[in-house]
Amino acid sequence: MSELIRVPDIGGGEGEIIELFVKVGDRIEADQSLLTLESDKASMEIPAPKAGVIKSLKVKLGDNLKEGDELLELDVEGNAEAAPAEAAAPAQQAPAAAPQPAAEPQAEAAGNAEPQEVKVPDIGSDAKASVIEVLVKPGDTVEADQSLITLESDKASMEIPSPAAGVVESVSIKVGDEVGTGDLILVLKGAGGAQPKQAASAPAAAPSAAPAEAAAPAEAEEPAGESSEEVRIPDIGEDAAGVIEVLVKVGDSVETEQSLIVLESAKASMEIPAPKAGVIESISIKVGDQAKTGDLILVMKVQGKAAAKAAPAAQAPAAAPEQAKAANVQGTAPAKAAPQAAPAAVPSRDGSKVHAGPAVRQLAREFGVELSAVAGSGPKGRILKEDVQVYVKAELQKAKSAPAAAAAGATGGAGIPPIPNVDFSKFGEVEEVPMTRLMQVGAANLHRSWLNVPHVTQFDSADITELEAFRVSQKAVAEKAGVKLTVLPLLLKACAYLLKELPDFNSSLAPSGKAVIRKKYVHIGFAVDTPDGLLVPVIKNVDQKSLLQLAAEAAALAEKARTKKLSADDMQGACFTISSLGHIGGTGFTPIVNAPEVAILGVSKATIQPVWDGKAFQPKLMLPLSLSYDHRVINGAAAARFTKRLGDVLTDIRTMLL
Repeated sequence: MSELIRVPDIGGGEGEIIELFVKVGDRIEADQSLLTLESDKASMEIPAPKAGVIKSLKVKLGDNLKEGDELLELDVEGNAEAAPAEAAAPAQQAPAAAPQPAAEPQAEAAGNAEPQEVKVPDIGSDAKASVIEVLVKPGDTVEADQSLITLESDKASMEIPSPAAGVVESVSIKVGDEVGTGDLILVLKGAGGAQPKQAASAPAAAPSAAPAEAAAPAEAEEPAGESSEEVRIPDIGEDAAGVIEVLVKVGDSVETEQSLIVLESAKASMEIPAPKAGVIESISIKVGDQAKTGDLILVMKVQGKAAAKAAPAAQAPAAAPEQAKAANVQGTAPAKAAPQAAPAAVPSRDGSKVHAGPAVRQLAREFGVELSAVAGSGPKGRILKEDVQVYVKAELQKAKSAPAAAAAGATGGAGIPPIPNVDFSKFGEVEEVPMTRLMQVGAANLHRSWLNVPHVTQFDSADITELEAFRVSQKAVAEKAGVKLTVLPLLLKACAYLLKELPDFNSSLAPSGKAVIRKKYVHIGFAVDTPDGLLVPVIKNVDQKSLLQLAAEAAALAEKARTKKLSADDMQGACFTISSLGHIGGTGFTPIVNAPEVAILGVSKATIQPVWDGKAFQPKLMLPLSLSYDHRVINGAAAARFTKRLGDVLTDIRTMLL
């Protein structure tokens, strides 16, 4: 039967369709991603609630959707009764959820007497999400809808806003925590708490109480004249983080909340803002330093703040634009010193924060792009991945067209000279065929691995004469179990045995580059050739499964890969990869390590070769092996031992029983 699929609960508001993964006629599985929505707070993939065939699409790229909007018509297979139950679920949930917005103003009003707990709202999943940024600290004054934390799951990254204005009393989570719906984020003291007399005498003035109160503590802290204040690293939830950018210099005038430095650890990157406005007197930190909570960043002279904040509380909202103008005037001198002005669509580094998700920030760091120079095309000026890519392309084109760069030999990313742009049509007829999305992603991953990993390949061969005889002898047993026993399950079992025997091959280089992370589990990926490109599904706990179990699981994953039904979990967690070209041919090749793994085994076509046994040449079935490895972790002797031991095990698989 046909069923109309609608936008699920996305936490309120609207989202724009920035990716559409399916088309009419596609057969999809339950939880397969249909499209990606992006709002000013989050980007999220919308999964299919059930399996079926897409009958019609109701949306297109660029559409703005909200909860309940129609997405597509799905021809559901064998699930006629499930649809009414699922359709009723949102209706049943809606009445329960409806009172919540009304409760928020009550909680805010009650803030005069009691603190308010702020918890993780419905994030659209039973699974947990990682805290990748904590944007506030105890003592901070926050406004309603101001972002508190950033969460990231395998489906989305999202900023969690404050439900009300107030002062942060305590923070209950830190960067790296896994949280779910209902978990406590922080405790917020209501915005009206500092002005109980005003609230009591003028209840009707409650809406303006928050701006008035926000000004009051600031005025109380103002010194009569100028004074020097130390600015230190706030609680960053980490032991230490590296300083990757220092955004100010001695003599600069800075505004409140203007970013001073950027820190980066293994788990997050964060900008440290100025707690007050003033002039930088000295800087105690530099790029490359390891900083921790409480370390001194700089000393600043606080000046002219009392006059700036002398306006009555009732005029505070109207004064905001004037303060913004003043900030721009004060920021003029640093802006002139910058190499080039930021586009008008994006706030520059001299003031407020850039709006971009974690994935976009990571992409920008990989390209070495300053986000303040990128024009955002997303909602409310949010920077998208496409904006970064367009900026990089424009900069490369600019460098290429510059006469000086052309004379010196312009270089591409990482200092590598770019491939010349050739007009092939002048030599004859051409056709430009777009790469599939899968091919584009694969190309980027392979290029990154090739540039970052110092590759070495060890070649060897294994005598699999007896192994092949054993495989053929077990053909009937395998068929009775409903599977086909190929060489792959035998290779998986042998490699799992060696990964436990030689644990450096079952490891990854730590982000610091100063340690090796050894894994106590054995998950092995195997390459599958599909019409759209190369996919690498992963078999978990290979060492704990029988040959027939491995054969069945490998066949099922390969089929899912060819029919585009692999889930994200099916392709994650590999410790080691096998790439086999034996069914095609060849005598050897150099596979590219699938970083952060440290080794990959290439297998070519087995052939009968003459092997000297000490008395005569004997015909043996020899299997070519090509082991590529990361030379930072694996040395040549260890690689040679691995291929030799693999050859020994494949020659006589009974040795695995010893």
